[in-house]
Amino acid sequence: MVKIKCIGWLLMFVLSLVPFLAPAQQKLVKVKVNETLTVLVPKDWQKMDEMDIAQRYPSVRAPLVAYTNFERVADYSVNISATQWPDDNVELAKEFFKSGLVNMFDKVEMIDEGIHELSGKKFIYFEFESRVNGNKSQEELREPVLRYTYIQYLIQPGKALVFSFSCPRRMREEWQASAREMMKGVKVK
Repeated sequence: MVKIKCIGWLLMFVLSLVPFLAPAQQKLVKVKVNETLTVLVPKDWQKMDEMDIAQRYPSVRAPLVAYTNFERVADYSVNISATQWPDDNVELAKEFFKSGLVNMFDKVEMIDEGIHELSGKKFIYFEFESRVNGNKSQEELREPVLRYTYIQYLIQPGKALVFSFSCPRRMREEWQASAREMMKGVKVK
């Protein structure tokens, strides 16, 4: 009888620790990007300056806005794609965007994908882990790059809005719930 009570107390103690062992979800705040767009970002993240954006997003089109965490390893950005979609066929657009994503990496493991509705608008989304193989001829680039990414697209006349969250794959468990919440918190007028 004493053994059963001890085991019961031990089990209750261990279960009481579970909330402290699970990754804490980040406190998110609303950020107004422009007159028609509001997003959620972690409260303690910082907005990237022009130099950060130029280094991390080398492209002709800089993101509308980009944020990073204190360690500068997890990022969230909002961009406008040059892709002009002629109609509102989101199923076909989903396959087009998926093909582009799969071709960007050496390996993609899809976690989830689909179309969901937010505030009456249809968003295409992909949640995946990716791998870019290292370059064996360059010492500092030999290791593969492993990432967790959640990306979603909103097709609008003449453009697509692209919302992207990314972090190292080893940090997926820490950031996955927040990334999903950030994507579901997008508001476009």
